[in-house]
Amino acid sequence: MKVTKLTPNISVAHQLTERDLEEAAAAGFKTIINNRPDGEAPDQPPSEELAAAAQRLGLAYHHIPAVSGQIADAQVEAFRTALGGAEKPALAFCRTGTRSTTLWALAASDRLSANEILQTTLEAGYNLEALRPQLEAASGKRSSNT
Repeated sequence: MKVTKLTPNISVAHQLTERDLEEAAAAGFKTIINNRPDGEAPDQPPSEELAAAAQRLGLAYHHIPAVSGQIADAQVEAFRTALGGAEKPALAFCRTGTRSTTLWALAASDRLSANEILQTTLEAGYNLEALRPQLEAASGKRSSNT
């Protein structure tokens, strides 16, 4: 299991298996966020099986499926809510970690600047520069509300 830390509270990973959930629990993760739609690949474990394994291991589990390139505001808000209320640290996953990183970036735009978010994701190995306009718009909205 390859885990990439974004912040002390959230890391991302590629597709997880039940065995990976055991490793995640042993590594101290408290919450799992699955961002992969069921049935995306034939070798992918169904979310229901992963949720049952997480429960057996004492991990909180959230399934917020997102299709690559089609992330909606509702999914960002669901991610923000799940992470905000989660026992930490949390581990989010999808096929490569990019969707989970994207969801974190968009969810964090309510409190971090576009530059802070893009620097964090780049240091983690995810170049999300294409999100800059969306992140800056969210930062502008936040500034006008304060």
